[in-house]
Amino acid sequence: MIRPILKMGTPSLMEPSAALPKKLFGSAELQQLLADMKETMISASGAGLAAPQIGENVRVVMFELKNNVRYPDEESIPFTILINPKLTPLDDEVEDGWEGCLSVPGMRGVVPRATKLRYTGFDEHGGKIDRTVSGFHARVVQHECDHLDGVLYPMRMTDMSQFGFTEILFPELAGKDDD
Repeated sequence: MIRPILKMGTPSLMEPSAALPKKLFGSAELQQLLADMKETMISASGAGLAAPQIGENVRVVMFELKNNVRYPDEESIPFTILINPKLTPLDDEVEDGWEGCLSVPGMRGVVPRATKLRYTGFDEHGGKIDRTVSGFHARVVQHECDHLDGVLYPMRMTDMSQFGFTEILFPELAGKDDD
């Protein structure tokens, strides 16, 4: 089921999310949440979605990038469900890059992010995930996992002169919601 995406200003988006209890791995409840998240993410052309964005404050994110009209020049990212994630930057290198968010529709901003990181966590069945990534993949993971800590990308920005409406900054993307 496509669920409404909460927008910046909704109090629950600013709250840290609880770890998903191990007893829920593989459960019908988790499968329904994941199905709703995926359908919602696809319908909004999102590169990712975090459970808090649809009102579920548990540490669950998903992401994928392939043939995305909003990110035509970015490398593909395999569909991933990541539960109870931990992120570890692999060096001190940080890069500024444009980001958008389904919870901050119609806007983009430049956000500094670690360029290389390792992420660990679990899939929906409790299987371990351990990946080392860089570039846009690393940016997407950090963006989605920030939602689990009650952080939206404008809170990470260091230069508000690089924040504005997508239709002004990127006219070719006008009319497309961002994440």
